[in-house]
Amino acid sequence: MSSEDTATAANPATEGGTAPGADTAAPATESAPAAGGKRAAVADIEEAMKDVVDPELGINVVDLGLVYGVHVGDDNVATLDMTLTSAACPLTDVIEDQARQALTTGPGGGLVDDIRINWVWLPPWGPDKITDEGRDQLRSLGFNV
Repeated sequence: MSSEDTATAANPATEGGTAPGADTAAPATESAPAAGGKRAAVADIEEAMKDVVDPELGINVVDLGLVYGVHVGDDNVATLDMTLTSAACPLTDVIEDQARQALTTGPGGGLVDDIRINWVWLPPWGPDKITDEGRDQLRSLGFNV
């Protein structure tokens, strides 16, 4: 096992399959120090990603089940395996900008030094990927899920 943290996001998106390139063997653990400082914990990144809201639905990308996996390298750069509700979604730039803001800014410069988003399409997103909290949020907006 490498010294890098890898984990799938804590949502139903990983049930029944994983995103290509996602290594699910290593658990989400506290970070080991990187050469230039501390490496962010996967759980902290997942929590911060709840500030990233899908512009069309108004629900965060974690509870929508759009985050399939998170990997933090020794250089404290987060790689996010993410999908969208539709491959034709024109808002990838908005979501990417929100994710960068949520993870790289804030007190002390943010959780990570930079991010990369690996847009994946397998397994395809479906309503089954939405968390219970996400379903409650959608119901409060009038959606029948």
